[in-house]
Amino acid sequence: MEETLETAESRKLYPYQEQAVTRIFNRLVELPPNANLLFQLPTGGGKTIIFSEIAKRYIEKYKRKVLILTHRIELGKQTSEVLTEAGISNKVITSDVKHLPQQSSYNSFIALVETLNNRLQENDQFIEDIGLVIVDEAHNNSFRKIFHYFNDVNILGVTATPLSSNKKLPLYQTYNELIVGESISKLIEQSYLCEGQTFSYDVNLSSLRVGNNGEFTVGSHEMLYTQAIMQGKLIEAYEELSMGKKTLIFNAGILTSRAVFETFKSKGYPIKHLDSTFSDKERVDTLDWFRKTKDGILTSVSILTTGFDEPEVESIFLNRATKSLTLYHQMIGRGSRVLPNKKTFNIIDLGNNSRRFNLWQYPIDWNHVFVAPHMYLEQRYKDEWDYELVNDYDLPPEIKERFLNSSAEAFVVRDRYLMALRKGKKPQTVIDESLEDHFARITGNAGGFDEALELFNLLSDEMKYRIKQFGKCINSTNNHTDWQSQTYASKLRRRLMTFYAE
Repeated sequence: MEETLETAESRKLYPYQEQAVTRIFNRLVELPPNANLLFQLPTGGGKTIIFSEIAKRYIEKYKRKVLILTHRIELGKQTSEVLTEAGISNKVITSDVKHLPQQSSYNSFIALVETLNNRLQENDQFIEDIGLVIVDEAHNNSFRKIFHYFNDVNILGVTATPLSSNKKLPLYQTYNELIVGESISKLIEQSYLCEGQTFSYDVNLSSLRVGNNGEFTVGSHEMLYTQAIMQGKLIEAYEELSMGKKTLIFNAGILTSRAVFETFKSKGYPIKHLDSTFSDKERVDTLDWFRKTKDGILTSVSILTTGFDEPEVESIFLNRATKSLTLYHQMIGRGSRVLPNKKTFNIIDLGNNSRRFNLWQYPIDWNHVFVAPHMYLEQRYKDEWDYELVNDYDLPPEIKERFLNSSAEAFVVRDRYLMALRKGKKPQTVIDESLEDHFARITGNAGGFDEALELFNLLSDEMKYRIKQFGKCINSTNNHTDWQSQTYASKLRRRLMTFYAE
């Protein structure tokens, strides 16, 4: 849910929420049947409170029922609690509900979209006298399949990011117009949301692959983010910025999340892992532990981006990259809740996401997103490291002349690195191959050890360049790259000495 439940006495709309309710309701009154409206408000702004108030006013004015659609059971239960607080009788339609014999007892229904779709396929009169349909998380296009069952009604979609999850089904095809609520920056300025402080750690994403859905694949994520160097970078960031703070870590895949769990556990930090394979009880127990543990760390895949509210979270780790503007905002929004003793939270970005989308609180023209979604779905982001990684070192002409007996074939570290990963080899084999290449070129063009040593010195810049490339591939620290460079030179020199001593 978008907000913490409070007592009925304290449940009063904030000024910006009251304004939003008035704008939306007045527009719904003006709209003809079958005209649909979309409302945008940032995560944490109170969308559930707003649409519950709209439902209440609609029922009072038109004496017809309101249907609220959601895609997660947690959202459905929490919405039911808010409606009950507002004095609206309601029924949650879960998979256990096969029939609705006494519908007159309820003014509203909350339904999971998949469950309701199954019921309507069996009986298109399963639910009666609906005048308004409210769609929570409206950017999720799974809702569209049941809209045809509701004729001569208005549909109100609500979302933090009016950008369809399916680029082939833009939201402007379903909704006639968009009403934009208060911005993130305004909500921060008015102390309704926490200020997000972003800390970015440069990560080389050139090994990530993009799938058919336009998102980075889970497989390529797992290959990159389970590496020891990335786990080390995550721990380093935690110890520097989040030690002792309640922390959420978002990962792209289960293997990565489990690796994070083991890494933090080995350090003695209080951490739990959660993924979609957990039973309902395991999930409840894990979340209960997280709520009760002041400095708890919860690592998961993206299942906590919606339907989860823990206001005490002070650190959000994006231990992944995404091309989804919606997912970017959903993940960060989990830390934006305001408490009396919490006015800021940390966003630790380990996927170059803030470079791709700008800072979380940066203004977005949501009306433009709504009418031109293709410009936001097709993120043409190119990792800025790529230009350094696509070519081998270009030796000066006078040095090239000293290696005429050797092949002129380029040795591109990134290509060798990706080939090693595809074949299941350790990344370090790339260094071994490079050293073998340098050894062969030197011995193939030197008449003795003294000349070999001279050629060795002429290739020193190329050696350093390759080690630097390799460091970028594995996201190495500067200190590790320097050490790797010194070790490389020492190994090659010793091998040359042994070769010419024989």
